[in-house]
Amino acid sequence: MIANNARIITFILAFVSPSLAFTTSSAPAHKTQLQLSTSDEGSRRSFLTNLVATAAVLPSLVLSNPTSASAFGGVKADEKGPLVYGDDSIMSPKEHGTTASPVQPDLRYGVSNKLADKISSYNRVFAEMGGYWEGTSFENDVRNLVASTGGPVTFYDSVSGKPLFVAPKGRSVDDFIEESKVHGWPSFRDEEVVWESVRVLKSSGETVSTVGTHLGHNLPDRSGNRYCINLVSIAGNPTSQ
Repeated sequence: MIANNARIITFILAFVSPSLAFTTSSAPAHKTQLQLSTSDEGSRRSFLTNLVATAAVLPSLVLSNPTSASAFGGVKADEKGPLVYGDDSIMSPKEHGTTASPVQPDLRYGVSNKLADKISSYNRVFAEMGGYWEGTSFENDVRNLVASTGGPVTFYDSVSGKPLFVAPKGRSVDDFIEESKVHGWPSFRDEEVVWESVRVLKSSGETVSTVGTHLGHNLPDRSGNRYCINLVSIAGNPTSQ
């Protein structure tokens, strides 16, 4: 219980303070400027404002039982739909962190391989910078693929190449991109998850692939389950099975 609560608190702190998220020197320059600096009064004031606002939801997260740990702002996970829970053993230590191998060498969208490997295989709570994907080719690639094929885009595990998400489904590409912009990370809904390869850990809401890749977290809202996912973890290329 304590470990789970610590994970949730750490994730929230990373959410409200970009300086607590993983970064690399290859991250988009305009995103690295968001890091908190003790000499930047404006950033410090902004951080404190966000922290105070977030504190309002901390009690409901920390004091909740494990089955509702994925609730954000008091909204519990919707268990009536296709959501598939997995056991914590999925994320047990393997040859390369929580995965058997590193991320693929030629990831999509121009994401950082170093950051992708750190987030995907050696991490359980931290995230890429909020808005990181806006400094990549993600939006243009998604819009172009939807326009050219008339269908959704498949996103693949950066480690295994297995399909993890297919979006947009049941909404327009504009709605998909807009929701992702509002929250800072690519955001998927139940019907957009490839459940053969994705699991949610009931103890924390952590969303992972079946091979042990950390993807993000389920942060439900009033519209249902919302999977807040790191782009670096779903930038893989399909592999023949």
